[in-house]
This record gives sequence, structure tokens and C-alpha cells, in this order.
Amino acid sequence: MGTYLSSPKTDKLSEEGENDKVRYGLSSMQGWRATMEDAHAAILDLDDKTSFFGVYDGHGGKVVAKFCAKYLHQQVRCNEAYEAGDIETSLRRAFFRMDDMMQGQRGWRELAVLGDKMNKFSGMIEGFIWSPRSGDSNNQPDIWPLEDGPHSDFPGPTSGCTACVALIKDKKLFVANAGDSRCVISRKHQAYNLSKDHKPDLEVEKERILKAGGFIHAGRINGSLNLTRAIGDMEFKQNKFLPSEKQMVTADPDVNMIDLCDDDDFLVVACDGIWDCMSSQELVDFIHEQLKSESKLSTICENVVDKCLAPDTASGEGCDNMTIILVQFKKPDPPETETEEPEPEPSQDEPSSSS
Repeated sequence: MGTYLSSPKTDKLSEEGENDKVRYGLSSMQGWRATMEDAHAAILDLDDKTSFFGVYDGHGGKVVAKFCAKYLHQQVRCNEAYEAGDIETSLRRAFFRMDDMMQGQRGWRELAVLGDKMNKFSGMIEGFIWSPRSGDSNNQPDIWPLEDGPHSDFPGPTSGCTACVALIKDKKLFVANAGDSRCVISRKHQAYNLSKDHKPDLEVEKERILKAGGFIHAGRINGSLNLTRAIGDMEFKQNKFLPSEKQMVTADPDVNMIDLCDDDDFLVVACDGIWDCMSSQELVDFIHEQLKSESKLSTICENVVDKCLAPDTASGEGCDNMTIILVQFKKPDPPETETEEPEPEPSQDEPSSSS
């Protein structure tokens, strides 16, 4: 839940960009919370055909969210499944890979630097002494847990983060989600959820938690965590008789794929600080209304977080950190001269998806 400030921090981190297929805007704001624990990644050109957008909502600290923002898209890209065209597998492996990389000597050191618990000078010295000698980690993705050093037995962070990412490749959209951040697409002004909020009251989540030896109290795992899938939170992943996907809390993402079409307006990836205040359709309607008079997508995102910010902390709603990424699909240029060709068949009302 976290501690609240006496007045909200409303300064925002905003940015935008575009390539030949999409343009995006984003904004994040600390709000009433005592610390900012959200992080994000917006990579227009993961490769020459692919864009990547991710929102990471931290709990118990900011370091896991910052770690994922730095490394998760890299791990998607460098996985052999990605090169083979299996995007779903590369996304799933990257989520689990975050937990592996945050353990041991190198994971401890990276989290310490991201959490500002190590000054830069001592970090450089320790990095020089203990880092592998044979080149960049991107070329050797498996070296992380093998690196020896004074924290080789580090089991990983007790804090964690949600992860909701959207990968656009050619005319396909892949969404991978663990936790209660959410991805929504607007198709003909209609909102469609492309991810599922992982909460303890979901039957499939409850069953896994109980089988792993946990319990649910007041809507929280072991009375503590109010979401059931996350990266980090290693204290909930200690059952040595179970694989990673069957632990009380798992990084295992739901992965959905849809084919994009000309009816698609935009997609939104946002943390629960937004969704606690607006339904998927309410947000889609608000953005469409904004687009009538505002062309700068980052400004629209700023208007969303301002709208969601609570006037006080009485209810708790609208008091969370807030991060939103808005991705607008570029439409093909209309033909210069009209033709007499027949009208195409209308598109389906609902995106087809596979998981």
C-alpha cells in the first residue's frame, strides 16, 4: 500500500517518438506515493520490423521494475526462439530470465546500483574485480548466474514488479502480462482487453497458490501480496519441489497474439494506478475525445494521469504511481484517385487472439 505524501508530486516524465508504422507518447507521475516505483521501456526499433513497449509497476521498492525496464526487451531479442520466429516463447523465457539474472553476485550488484545503494565509484571497482573478462553480457546471456563473487549466494530480491509488454512485429501484436498492469486495444472505438489482471480471487491463481503451500487472506497471498504473478518476490518462489511456473507467485506471463487491421486505432499499456480509476472503455473514450483537439500523444497521457490523480488520500483510489504508454497505429495513405472496386467485407467486431 505504501506511505502517502502530504501533497502529491505532479511533475511528469514524458516522451514520445515515431517510426514508419507507429507513433507513441508516454507519461509517468509519482503522485501521492512517497516513492516512484514504476518503470517503463519504449523501444521503437527492437529490430527493423519490431517495436516494444513495456510498463513495470514495482512493489516493495523500485529496483526490480528498473531492472526489467533495462533488460527484459534485450532478453526477448537475444533469445534463440526470437530468431526462429517464435515470439511467444521468447517473451515467456524473458520473463523467467529476469528472476534468474537477479540472483547471485552479478544480480546483487546490478540491483544495488539501480537502487542507489552503491555509489558509482565502489560499483565500478567491484564491477572491475568481479565482472566476466570475455566481453559484453548481451553476447553471453547465460553468464549472469555463473559469476563468482562476494554475493554469489544472493537468492534474489524480496521486492517485485508487474510486467505488461506489447510487441508489434509486422502486422501482429503480441502482449505478455504478469500481474495487474493491463494492455487494451481500441478497435473501432471499442476497448478490448489483451491481458488479464492476475488477482488472488481468480480460480486458476487460487488453485496454484494453495498447491504451492500458500494461503489467501483478505485478498492477499499469505496476507501480504495482492497480485499473483510478478517478476522478483523471491520469498514466494522457494518451493524446491515445484517448477517456476507453479510457485505461489510466478513470473509466467499470459501471452496473447492478435492480427492488426485497419480498424485498430491505438493501444494502451498502463499500470493499475490508471485502471483503478478508469475502466478500459472509459480510458479509450477519453483518449478518442482528446485526439479530436490534441495531436501530441504525450500530452494526452499527461491529461490521463492528471484526470486519475485523487484530490486527497481519503479513499486511496487515484493515489498510486501512474504510468501510461499510448501507441497509435499509422494508417496507410489513401489512394489518390477513387476506384470502382467493391467495398471489402466488414471486419470482425472482436480481435481474434491466441494464447
